[in-house]
Amino acid sequence: MTIVGFGFTTIHVEKKGNPKGKVDISNNVRILSIQKKDMSWSRDDQEGLVFAFEFISGYEPNMGIIKLEGEVLYLIDKAKAKKVIDEWAKDKKISPEITENVLNTVLTKCNIEALILSQQINLPPPIPLPKVAHKVEPAVKKK
Repeated sequence: MTIVGFGFTTIHVEKKGNPKGKVDISNNVRILSIQKKDMSWSRDDQEGLVFAFEFISGYEPNMGIIKLEGEVLYLIDKAKAKKVIDEWAKDKKISPEITENVLNTVLTKCNIEALILSQQINLPPPIPLPKVAHKVEPAVKKK
């Protein structure tokens, strides 16, 4: 089981206003669909699956949005592929192992892209960035 491809299909970025007061940023990711993909270069016992996803960074109160959609191409054994497709069709569920692998890839790529896009339109970064904290030492009184 391996991720062999990743790509964005939609990038929507909108700034609706300037920050005033506290800004709440929420990041959500979800799988929209799973489909089989013909992989002529793969081994006979392997199947390609395309996981379509949506990633949204929402800025409240109604300040802006970053919406990314795309696809993750996953190479998996044919027997497991059938099980994944069947479970998705029945309950919209995916095994934890596959979910972790796919969503971690989506989150890594989307958080980086959302960070770049937020800078370009002057929105606050959608993820916390590291900061250097400088402690001010109290002045020692001379006697």
